[in-house]
Amino acid sequence: MRPSLYRGVMSPSDAAATVTRLVRDIPDWPQPGVVFKDITPLLNDPEGFTTVIDALVDAGSVPGLAIDRVIGVEARGFVFAAPVAYKLGAGFVPVRKPGKLPHDIEREEYVLEYGVDLLEIHRDAVHPGERVLIVDDVLATGGTAAATARLVEKLGGVVAGFSFVMELGFLDGRSALAGHRVHTLVTYGAGGEAEPAGAPAVQGAGE
Repeated sequence: MRPSLYRGVMSPSDAAATVTRLVRDIPDWPQPGVVFKDITPLLNDPEGFTTVIDALVDAGSVPGLAIDRVIGVEARGFVFAAPVAYKLGAGFVPVRKPGKLPHDIEREEYVLEYGVDLLEIHRDAVHPGERVLIVDDVLATGGTAAATARLVEKLGGVVAGFSFVMELGFLDGRSALAGHRVHTLVTYGAGGEAEPAGAPAVQGAGE
C-alpha cells in the first residue's frame, strides 16, 4: 500500500487537500530553521498533479477573456506553468535567471534579503496588449512575482493575474502584488497550518 502524506482535514477531491497531502515538509533544509516544501511527491502522483494543474487553470481563467501567454518563473514555476499554458491554449514563456536566455532580453531587478538579483525574459516573448497569466509554485515575499509582472509591463503586456500552488501567508507576499488578481490553492500560516483558498482576490485599493 502506498504511504499517505495527508495532514489536512479537507475533502480528498479538493485541490487544497491534494496539495497538503502530497507536498511534504523537509525541516532545516537547505539551512537550519527553514521548512522546505518538497513538491516532488505531488509531481510523481498522476492524479494529484492533474488535479492541481486543473485547479490552476480554473484559477487563471477569466470568463470571456483569453489568456495569450502563461509565464513560469525559474525553475519550479516551469513545471506548473507549461501544462497550464497547454490547457489554456496559450503560449508558454520562461522567465529565467541571468545568462540563461540566448536572444535579446529585457531584465528586471528584485530585492533579496542581502542584496539584489535579476530576472530576464526574451523581448519578443510577449507582444503589446497580450494578456499574461503568471504561474509559480510558491508565493513567499512576492519579490520574484512582482519583478515578473514588471517585465510583462515593460514589453507592453497586460498581467491578467497570478496563480500559485502555495502561499506562505505569514510573509505577506500579496502586498507586493497590489492591484493584481492573485489566487493560491493553499495558504500556510506561521505554524505550518494549511487553509484552502477561497475566490481569487484582487489586492489593491481599499484593502
